[in-house]
Amino acid sequence: MIRYYSTNRRLDGVAGLKPFKGQVSFRDALIQGQAPDEGLFMPEPIPALSIDDILALRDAPYAEAALLVAQAFLKDALPRDVLKTIVEDSYNYDVPLERVCERMYVMRLDRGPTASFKDFAARMMARLMSRLRDRGKRLNVLVATSGDTGSAVGEAFKGVEGISVWILYPKNEVSGMQKKQLDTIGDNVLALSVDGKFDDCQNLVKQAFSDPGLSQFNLTSANSINFGRIMPQSVYYIYAYAQLASKGDEIVFSVPSGNFGNALGCEYARRMGLPVRMLVMPTNENDEFPNYLRTGVYEKVSPSRACLSNAMNVGHPSNLARFFDLYGGTVDRTGVVHVYPDLNEMRRRIFSVSISDQETKKTIRRVYEKYNILLEPHGAVGWKGLELYLEACCGPIAEPCVCLETAHPAKFPDEIIELLDVTPEVPRSMKDLDKRTGAPVELPADYGRLRSFLLGTLKGKD
Repeated sequence: MIRYYSTNRRLDGVAGLKPFKGQVSFRDALIQGQAPDEGLFMPEPIPALSIDDILALRDAPYAEAALLVAQAFLKDALPRDVLKTIVEDSYNYDVPLERVCERMYVMRLDRGPTASFKDFAARMMARLMSRLRDRGKRLNVLVATSGDTGSAVGEAFKGVEGISVWILYPKNEVSGMQKKQLDTIGDNVLALSVDGKFDDCQNLVKQAFSDPGLSQFNLTSANSINFGRIMPQSVYYIYAYAQLASKGDEIVFSVPSGNFGNALGCEYARRMGLPVRMLVMPTNENDEFPNYLRTGVYEKVSPSRACLSNAMNVGHPSNLARFFDLYGGTVDRTGVVHVYPDLNEMRRRIFSVSISDQETKKTIRRVYEKYNILLEPHGAVGWKGLELYLEACCGPIAEPCVCLETAHPAKFPDEIIELLDVTPEVPRSMKDLDKRTGAPVELPADYGRLRSFLLGTLKGKD
Protein backbone atom coordinates (compact mmCIF):
# COMPACT_ATOMS: atom_id res chain seq x y z
CA MET A 1 0.00 0.00 0.00
CA ILE A 2 1.31 3.45 -0.93
CA ARG A 3 1.41 5.89 1.99
CA TYR A 4 2.14 9.62 2.00
CA TYR A 5 4.63 11.45 4.21
CA SER A 6 5.47 15.14 4.73
CA THR A 7 8.46 16.93 3.18
CA ASN A 8 8.92 18.63 6.59
CA ARG A 9 9.11 15.41 8.57
CA ARG A 10 12.81 15.87 9.44
CA LEU A 11 12.59 19.48 10.67
CA ASP A 12 13.09 18.82 14.38
CA GLY A 13 14.07 21.87 16.38
CA VAL A 14 12.70 24.47 13.97
CA ALA A 15 10.94 27.22 15.91
CA GLY A 16 7.16 27.25 15.52
CA LEU A 17 7.03 23.97 13.60
CA LYS A 18 6.09 20.50 14.78
CA PRO A 19 7.14 17.99 12.13
CA PHE A 20 4.48 15.52 11.02
CA LYS A 21 6.19 12.14 11.20
CA GLY A 22 3.21 9.98 10.35
CA GLN A 23 1.92 8.67 7.05
CA VAL A 24 -1.55 8.96 5.50
CA SER A 25 -3.57 7.30 2.77
CA PHE A 26 -4.07 8.83 -0.69
CA ARG A 27 -7.60 9.81 0.32
CA ASP A 28 -6.35 11.74 3.35
CA ALA A 29 -3.55 13.38 1.35
CA LEU A 30 -6.09 14.40 -1.30
CA ILE A 31 -8.66 15.80 1.12
CA GLN A 32 -6.16 17.51 3.44
CA GLY A 33 -4.22 19.11 0.59
CA GLN A 34 -1.04 19.65 2.59
CA ALA A 35 0.46 18.05 5.67
CA PRO A 36 -0.31 19.42 9.17
CA ASP A 37 3.24 20.82 9.42
CA GLU A 38 2.82 22.84 6.17
CA GLY A 39 4.91 20.28 4.30
CA LEU A 40 3.80 18.59 1.08
CA PHE A 41 2.71 14.98 0.89
CA MET A 42 4.96 12.52 -0.95
CA PRO A 43 4.16 8.91 -1.95
CA GLU A 44 6.18 5.99 -0.59
CA PRO A 45 6.93 3.80 -2.38
CA ILE A 46 6.70 5.26 -5.89
CA PRO A 47 4.95 2.59 -7.98
CA ALA A 48 6.75 1.04 -10.95
CA LEU A 49 5.47 0.62 -14.51
CA SER A 50 6.92 -1.84 -17.01
CA ILE A 51 8.18 -0.47 -20.31
CA ASP A 52 6.10 -3.11 -22.12
CA ASP A 53 2.89 -1.83 -20.50
CA ILE A 54 3.85 1.72 -21.49
CA LEU A 55 4.63 0.81 -25.10
CA ALA A 56 1.35 -1.12 -25.32
CA LEU A 57 -0.37 2.29 -25.18
CA ARG A 58 0.73 3.09 -28.76
CA ASP A 59 -2.35 4.40 -30.66
CA ALA A 60 -4.54 3.89 -27.57
CA PRO A 61 -6.88 6.63 -26.27
CA TYR A 62 -5.32 8.98 -23.72
CA ALA A 63 -7.71 7.69 -21.04
CA GLU A 64 -5.96 4.29 -21.18
CA ALA A 65 -2.66 5.88 -20.22
CA ALA A 66 -4.46 7.67 -17.39
CA LEU A 67 -5.96 4.39 -16.22
CA LEU A 68 -2.53 2.71 -16.19
CA VAL A 69 -1.12 5.43 -13.92
CA ALA A 70 -4.25 5.72 -11.77
CA GLN A 71 -4.25 1.99 -11.06
CA ALA A 72 -0.58 2.12 -10.09
CA PHE A 73 -1.24 4.80 -7.48
CA LEU A 74 -4.85 4.13 -6.46
CA LYS A 75 -5.51 0.40 -6.68
CA ASP A 76 -5.93 0.32 -2.88
CA ALA A 77 -8.24 3.35 -2.86
CA LEU A 78 -10.76 2.66 -5.64
CA PRO A 79 -11.83 -0.33 -7.77
CA ARG A 80 -10.65 -0.50 -11.38
CA ASP A 81 -14.13 0.03 -12.82
CA VAL A 82 -14.54 3.24 -10.81
CA LEU A 83 -11.13 4.50 -11.93
CA LYS A 84 -12.02 3.66 -15.53
CA THR A 85 -15.19 5.75 -15.28
CA ILE A 86 -13.28 8.66 -13.74
CA VAL A 87 -10.56 8.79 -16.39
CA GLU A 88 -12.96 8.35 -19.30
CA ASP A 89 -15.08 11.21 -17.97
CA SER A 90 -11.97 13.35 -17.35
CA TYR A 91 -10.29 12.92 -20.73
CA ASN A 92 -12.72 13.20 -23.59
CA TYR A 93 -10.59 15.51 -25.77
CA ASP A 94 -7.58 15.15 -28.08
CA VAL A 95 -3.93 15.39 -27.00
CA PRO A 96 -2.06 16.19 -30.23
CA LEU A 97 1.67 15.61 -30.69
CA GLU A 98 2.66 18.00 -33.46
CA ARG A 99 5.90 17.29 -35.30
CA VAL A 100 7.98 20.43 -35.83
CA CYS A 101 11.19 19.09 -37.37
CA GLU A 102 13.26 15.89 -37.29
CA ARG A 103 12.36 14.23 -33.94
CA MET A 104 11.22 17.43 -32.23
CA TYR A 105 7.57 17.77 -31.25
CA VAL A 106 5.15 20.12 -29.54
CA MET A 107 2.63 18.42 -27.29
CA ARG A 108 -0.60 20.41 -27.32
CA LEU A 109 -2.09 20.32 -23.83
CA ASP A 110 -4.60 23.06 -24.69
CA ARG A 111 -7.64 21.14 -25.92
CA GLY A 112 -9.51 20.83 -22.63
CA PRO A 113 -12.47 22.92 -21.40
CA THR A 114 -10.32 25.94 -20.40
CA ALA A 115 -7.64 25.53 -23.10
CA SER A 116 -4.88 24.89 -20.55
CA PHE A 117 -2.78 21.95 -19.41
CA LYS A 118 -4.24 22.53 -15.95
CA ASP A 119 -7.43 20.84 -17.19
CA PHE A 120 -5.69 17.44 -17.11
CA ALA A 121 -5.09 17.44 -13.37
CA ALA A 122 -8.10 19.50 -12.31
CA ARG A 123 -10.72 17.30 -13.98
CA MET A 124 -9.40 14.06 -12.55
CA MET A 125 -8.88 15.64 -9.14
CA ALA A 126 -12.44 16.98 -8.97
CA ARG A 127 -13.86 13.56 -9.72
CA LEU A 128 -11.60 11.86 -7.19
CA MET A 129 -12.55 14.36 -4.48
CA SER A 130 -16.23 13.97 -5.26
CA ARG A 131 -15.93 10.20 -4.96
CA LEU A 132 -13.75 10.14 -1.80
CA ARG A 133 -15.10 13.04 0.31
CA ASP A 134 -17.07 12.44 3.52
CA ARG A 135 -20.77 12.78 2.85
CA GLY A 136 -22.36 15.52 4.95
CA LYS A 137 -19.12 17.52 5.21
CA ARG A 138 -18.72 20.34 2.73
CA LEU A 139 -15.24 20.63 1.22
CA ASN A 140 -13.92 24.15 0.70
CA VAL A 141 -11.20 24.28 -1.93
CA LEU A 142 -8.79 27.25 -1.75
CA VAL A 143 -6.74 27.86 -4.88
CA ALA A 144 -3.99 30.37 -5.62
CA THR A 145 -3.46 30.97 -9.33
CA SER A 146 -1.07 32.95 -11.48
CA GLY A 147 -3.16 32.39 -14.57
CA ASP A 148 -4.64 29.11 -15.78
CA THR A 149 -4.89 26.98 -12.64
CA GLY A 150 -7.87 28.84 -11.22
CA SER A 151 -10.10 28.67 -14.27
CA ALA A 152 -9.24 25.00 -14.87
CA VAL A 153 -10.01 24.11 -11.24
CA GLY A 154 -13.14 26.26 -11.22
CA GLU A 155 -14.56 24.68 -14.37
CA ALA A 156 -13.63 21.17 -13.18
CA PHE A 157 -15.41 21.63 -9.83
CA LYS A 158 -18.32 23.75 -11.08
CA GLY A 159 -21.58 22.18 -9.95
CA VAL A 160 -19.86 19.34 -8.07
CA GLU A 161 -22.06 18.47 -5.10
CA GLY A 162 -20.72 19.21 -1.63
CA ILE A 163 -17.69 21.26 -2.76
CA SER A 164 -17.13 25.04 -2.91
CA VAL A 165 -14.14 26.67 -4.60
CA TRP A 166 -12.42 29.97 -3.75
CA ILE A 167 -9.86 31.20 -6.31
CA LEU A 168 -7.26 33.82 -5.33
CA TYR A 169 -5.46 35.55 -8.22
CA PRO A 170 -3.10 38.58 -8.44
CA LYS A 171 -5.21 41.51 -9.56
CA ASN A 172 -2.79 42.97 -12.10
CA GLU A 173 -0.92 39.89 -13.32
CA VAL A 174 -3.41 37.80 -15.27
CA SER A 175 -4.32 38.39 -18.91
CA GLY A 176 -7.70 39.89 -19.79
CA MET A 177 -8.86 36.55 -21.16
CA GLN A 178 -7.75 34.71 -18.02
CA LYS A 179 -9.48 37.27 -15.78
CA LYS A 180 -12.71 36.89 -17.74
CA GLN A 181 -12.56 33.11 -17.31
CA LEU A 182 -11.89 33.37 -13.56
CA ASP A 183 -14.50 36.00 -12.74
CA THR A 184 -17.39 34.39 -14.61
CA ILE A 185 -17.35 30.71 -13.62
CA GLY A 186 -20.10 31.21 -11.03
CA ASP A 187 -22.24 28.61 -9.27
CA ASN A 188 -20.18 27.13 -6.39
CA VAL A 189 -17.00 28.93 -7.55
CA LEU A 190 -15.97 32.45 -6.44
CA ALA A 191 -12.95 34.47 -7.62
CA LEU A 192 -10.99 36.67 -5.18
CA SER A 193 -8.90 39.40 -6.82
CA VAL A 194 -5.90 40.07 -4.56
CA ASP A 195 -3.97 43.33 -4.73
CA GLY A 196 -0.55 41.65 -4.77
CA LYS A 197 1.64 39.02 -6.42
CA PHE A 198 1.00 35.33 -7.00
CA ASP A 199 3.35 34.53 -4.13
CA ASP A 200 1.07 36.64 -1.88
CA CYS A 201 -1.94 34.59 -3.00
CA GLN A 202 -0.06 31.35 -2.41
CA ASN A 203 1.05 32.40 1.07
CA LEU A 204 -2.49 33.49 2.00
CA VAL A 205 -3.80 30.06 1.05
CA LYS A 206 -1.08 28.30 3.04
CA GLN A 207 -1.79 30.50 6.08
CA ALA A 208 -5.46 29.58 5.89
CA PHE A 209 -4.62 25.87 5.82
CA SER A 210 -2.51 26.15 8.96
CA ASP A 211 -5.07 28.33 10.84
CA PRO A 212 -6.77 26.26 13.59
CA GLY A 213 -9.62 28.77 13.64
CA LEU A 214 -10.67 27.57 10.16
CA SER A 215 -10.30 23.85 10.78
CA GLN A 216 -14.06 23.29 11.05
CA PHE A 217 -14.49 24.27 7.40
CA ASN A 218 -12.73 21.25 5.84
CA LEU A 219 -10.29 23.32 3.81
CA THR A 220 -8.35 21.65 1.03
CA SER A 221 -6.27 22.69 -1.96
CA ALA A 222 -6.47 22.10 -5.67
CA ASN A 223 -3.11 23.78 -6.26
CA SER A 224 -0.19 21.57 -7.10
CA ILE A 225 0.69 21.51 -3.40
CA ASN A 226 -1.98 18.77 -3.42
CA PHE A 227 -0.59 15.46 -4.66
CA GLY A 228 -3.92 14.89 -6.35
CA ARG A 229 -2.71 17.43 -8.91
CA ILE A 230 0.69 15.83 -9.42
CA MET A 231 -0.33 12.25 -10.11
CA PRO A 232 -2.50 13.05 -13.20
CA GLN A 233 0.27 15.24 -14.59
CA SER A 234 2.61 12.27 -14.87
CA VAL A 235 0.28 10.70 -17.43
CA TYR A 236 1.02 12.77 -20.51
CA TYR A 237 4.74 12.01 -20.35
CA ILE A 238 3.95 8.31 -20.43
CA TYR A 239 1.41 8.84 -23.21
CA ALA A 240 3.88 10.86 -25.32
CA TYR A 241 6.62 8.26 -24.96
CA ALA A 242 4.25 5.49 -26.02
CA GLN A 243 3.28 7.39 -29.18
CA LEU A 244 6.76 8.52 -30.24
CA ALA A 245 9.39 6.11 -28.91
CA SER A 246 10.54 2.58 -29.53
CA LYS A 247 11.86 0.11 -26.99
CA GLY A 248 15.34 1.19 -25.95
CA ASP A 249 14.72 4.87 -26.74
CA GLU A 250 15.18 7.62 -24.22
CA ILE A 251 13.19 10.85 -24.48
CA VAL A 252 13.70 14.53 -23.64
CA PHE A 253 10.90 16.69 -22.26
CA SER A 254 10.98 20.48 -22.02
CA VAL A 255 8.47 21.76 -19.47
CA PRO A 256 7.97 25.54 -19.06
CA SER A 257 8.12 25.82 -15.29
CA GLY A 258 6.62 28.15 -12.70
CA ASN A 259 5.34 26.38 -9.59
CA PHE A 260 7.04 23.13 -10.77
CA GLY A 261 4.01 20.83 -10.47
CA ASN A 262 4.04 20.03 -14.19
CA ALA A 263 7.75 19.19 -14.25
CA LEU A 264 7.32 17.15 -11.09
CA GLY A 265 4.90 14.93 -13.00
CA CYS A 266 7.78 14.15 -15.38
CA GLU A 267 10.14 13.47 -12.47
CA TYR A 268 7.67 10.96 -11.05
CA ALA A 269 7.11 9.38 -14.47
CA ARG A 270 10.88 8.85 -14.74
CA ARG A 271 11.01 7.30 -11.29
CA MET A 272 8.11 5.02 -12.26
CA GLY A 273 10.24 3.64 -15.09
CA LEU A 274 9.95 6.06 -18.06
CA PRO A 275 13.32 6.37 -19.85
CA VAL A 276 13.71 10.18 -19.61
CA ARG A 277 17.13 11.30 -20.84
CA MET A 278 16.71 14.84 -19.55
CA LEU A 279 14.03 16.93 -17.90
CA VAL A 280 14.43 20.46 -19.25
CA MET A 281 12.86 23.03 -16.91
CA PRO A 282 13.12 26.53 -18.44
CA THR A 283 11.74 29.40 -16.35
CA ASN A 284 10.94 32.97 -17.26
CA GLU A 285 12.86 35.82 -15.58
CA ASN A 286 12.01 34.31 -12.18
CA ASP A 287 15.35 32.55 -12.24
CA GLU A 288 15.73 31.18 -8.72
CA PHE A 289 16.01 27.54 -9.87
CA PRO A 290 18.45 27.85 -12.79
CA ASN A 291 20.58 30.05 -10.54
CA TYR A 292 20.53 27.32 -7.89
CA LEU A 293 21.63 24.62 -10.35
CA ARG A 294 24.41 26.92 -11.53
CA THR A 295 25.71 28.13 -8.14
CA GLY A 296 24.56 25.51 -5.63
CA VAL A 297 22.99 28.24 -3.48
CA TYR A 298 19.20 28.73 -3.41
CA GLU A 299 17.76 32.24 -3.14
CA LYS A 300 14.10 32.85 -3.87
CA VAL A 301 13.03 35.80 -6.04
CA SER A 302 10.99 38.16 -3.88
CA PRO A 303 8.87 39.81 -5.04
CA SER A 304 8.36 37.65 -8.08
CA ARG A 305 8.91 39.31 -11.46
CA ALA A 306 5.97 40.03 -13.75
CA CYS A 307 6.68 38.43 -17.13
CA LEU A 308 4.88 37.79 -20.40
CA SER A 309 4.50 34.10 -19.46
CA ASN A 310 2.42 35.13 -16.47
CA ALA A 311 1.41 31.68 -15.21
CA MET A 312 5.11 31.15 -14.41
CA ASN A 313 5.57 34.30 -12.31
CA VAL A 314 6.66 32.37 -9.22
CA GLY A 315 9.60 33.47 -7.06
CA HIS A 316 9.61 30.40 -4.80
CA PRO A 317 7.95 27.34 -6.36
CA SER A 318 5.90 25.27 -3.92
CA ASN A 319 6.94 22.01 -5.55
CA LEU A 320 10.61 22.76 -5.09
CA ALA A 321 10.06 21.15 -1.66
CA ARG A 322 9.18 17.90 -3.42
CA PHE A 323 12.12 18.11 -5.84
CA PHE A 324 14.50 18.74 -2.95
CA ASP A 325 13.01 15.83 -1.00
CA LEU A 326 13.38 13.44 -3.93
CA TYR A 327 17.06 14.38 -4.16
CA GLY A 328 17.69 14.19 -0.41
CA GLY A 329 17.13 17.79 0.73
CA THR A 330 14.59 19.93 2.58
CA VAL A 331 13.33 23.45 1.84
CA ASP A 332 10.33 24.98 3.62
CA ARG A 333 7.48 27.08 2.25
CA THR A 334 9.28 30.34 3.04
CA GLY A 335 12.30 29.38 0.92
CA VAL A 336 14.67 28.48 3.77
CA VAL A 337 16.87 25.50 2.87
CA HIS A 338 17.43 23.23 5.87
CA VAL A 339 19.27 20.47 4.01
CA TYR A 340 20.61 20.84 0.49
CA PRO A 341 19.88 18.01 -1.96
CA ASP A 342 22.35 16.07 -4.08
CA LEU A 343 23.25 18.84 -6.53
CA ASN A 344 25.33 16.67 -8.85
CA GLU A 345 22.48 14.21 -9.28
CA MET A 346 20.02 17.04 -9.95
CA ARG A 347 22.34 18.48 -12.59
CA ARG A 348 22.62 15.03 -14.20
CA ARG A 349 18.85 14.71 -14.48
CA ILE A 350 17.61 18.31 -14.86
CA PHE A 351 18.60 21.20 -17.13
CA SER A 352 17.22 24.65 -16.35
CA VAL A 353 17.70 28.08 -17.87
CA SER A 354 15.96 31.46 -17.56
CA ILE A 355 14.32 32.90 -20.68
CA SER A 356 13.78 36.67 -20.88
CA ASP A 357 10.61 38.27 -22.21
CA GLN A 358 12.61 39.58 -25.16
CA GLU A 359 13.81 36.09 -26.03
CA THR A 360 10.28 34.74 -25.55
CA LYS A 361 8.97 37.18 -28.16
CA LYS A 362 11.80 36.36 -30.57
CA THR A 363 11.03 32.65 -30.22
CA ILE A 364 7.34 33.13 -30.99
CA ARG A 365 8.25 35.04 -34.17
CA ARG A 366 11.03 32.68 -35.27
CA VAL A 367 9.12 29.43 -34.75
CA TYR A 368 6.09 30.79 -36.58
CA GLU A 369 8.12 32.12 -39.52
CA LYS A 370 10.31 29.02 -39.84
CA TYR A 371 7.88 26.21 -39.07
CA ASN A 372 4.41 27.79 -39.25
CA ILE A 373 3.92 26.68 -35.62
CA LEU A 374 2.03 29.07 -33.34
CA LEU A 375 3.31 29.18 -29.76
CA GLU A 376 2.05 31.30 -26.88
CA PRO A 377 4.51 32.78 -24.31
CA HIS A 378 4.74 29.72 -22.04
CA GLY A 379 5.28 27.32 -24.91
CA ALA A 380 7.88 29.69 -26.34
CA VAL A 381 9.82 29.55 -23.06
CA GLY A 382 9.68 25.77 -23.28
CA TRP A 383 10.85 25.68 -26.91
CA LYS A 384 13.75 28.08 -26.35
CA GLY A 385 14.79 26.08 -23.29
CA LEU A 386 14.82 22.91 -25.39
CA GLU A 387 16.96 24.60 -28.05
CA LEU A 388 19.46 25.77 -25.43
CA TYR A 389 19.65 22.27 -23.95
CA LEU A 390 20.38 20.78 -27.39
CA GLU A 391 23.05 23.41 -27.96
CA ALA A 392 24.60 22.56 -24.60
CA CYS A 393 24.79 18.85 -25.47
CA CYS A 394 26.23 19.53 -28.93
CA GLY A 395 23.23 19.44 -31.19
CA PRO A 396 20.26 17.21 -32.10
CA ILE A 397 19.98 13.77 -30.53
CA ALA A 398 18.48 10.60 -31.95
CA GLU A 399 15.72 10.30 -29.34
CA PRO A 400 12.41 12.20 -29.50
CA CYS A 401 12.34 15.66 -27.89
CA VAL A 402 8.98 17.00 -26.74
CA CYS A 403 8.16 20.58 -25.76
CA LEU A 404 4.96 21.03 -23.77
CA GLU A 405 2.63 23.77 -25.01
CA THR A 406 0.66 24.52 -21.88
CA ALA A 407 -2.01 27.00 -23.02
CA HIS A 408 -3.84 27.90 -26.20
CA PRO A 409 -2.45 30.92 -28.10
CA ALA A 410 -5.96 32.41 -28.13
CA LYS A 411 -5.57 33.07 -24.39
CA PHE A 412 -2.92 35.67 -25.34
CA PRO A 413 -4.45 37.36 -28.41
CA ASP A 414 -2.93 40.82 -27.85
CA GLU A 415 0.61 39.47 -27.64
CA ILE A 416 0.18 37.22 -30.71
CA ILE A 417 -1.36 39.98 -32.81
CA GLU A 418 1.37 42.43 -31.82
CA LEU A 419 4.19 39.99 -32.62
CA LEU A 420 2.84 38.25 -35.71
CA ASP A 421 -0.10 40.32 -36.96
CA VAL A 422 -2.06 37.08 -36.71
CA THR A 423 -5.28 36.56 -34.78
CA PRO A 424 -5.21 33.11 -33.17
CA GLU A 425 -8.30 31.03 -33.81
CA VAL A 426 -10.45 30.84 -30.71
CA PRO A 427 -11.04 27.25 -29.57
CA ARG A 428 -14.56 25.99 -29.07
CA SER A 429 -14.12 26.07 -25.30
CA MET A 430 -13.61 29.87 -25.36
CA LYS A 431 -16.08 30.97 -28.05
CA ASP A 432 -18.87 32.02 -25.66
CA LEU A 433 -16.61 33.65 -23.06
CA ASP A 434 -17.58 37.21 -23.99
CA LYS A 435 -21.22 36.43 -23.16
CA ARG A 436 -20.46 35.38 -19.58
CA THR A 437 -20.91 37.78 -16.68
CA GLY A 438 -19.53 37.96 -13.17
CA ALA A 439 -17.27 39.93 -10.86
CA PRO A 440 -14.64 39.00 -8.26
CA VAL A 441 -14.40 39.91 -4.60
CA GLU A 442 -11.51 42.37 -4.24
CA LEU A 443 -9.14 41.95 -1.29
CA PRO A 444 -5.75 43.32 -0.19
CA ALA A 445 -2.81 40.95 0.29
CA ASP A 446 -3.60 40.75 4.00
CA TYR A 447 -4.37 37.50 5.81
CA GLY A 448 -6.54 39.20 8.44
CA ARG A 449 -8.87 40.49 5.73
CA LEU A 450 -9.00 37.12 3.98
CA ARG A 451 -9.65 35.34 7.28
CA SER A 452 -12.55 37.66 8.13
CA PHE A 453 -14.03 37.12 4.68
CA LEU A 454 -13.73 33.32 4.93
CA LEU A 455 -15.24 33.22 8.42
CA GLY A 456 -18.26 35.09 7.09
CA THR A 457 -18.82 32.94 4.02
CA LEU A 458 -17.50 29.37 4.50
CA LYS A 459 -19.80 26.49 5.37
CA GLY A 460 -18.56 23.28 6.96
CA LYS A 461 -21.59 21.10 6.23
CA ASP A 462 -23.70 20.33 3.16
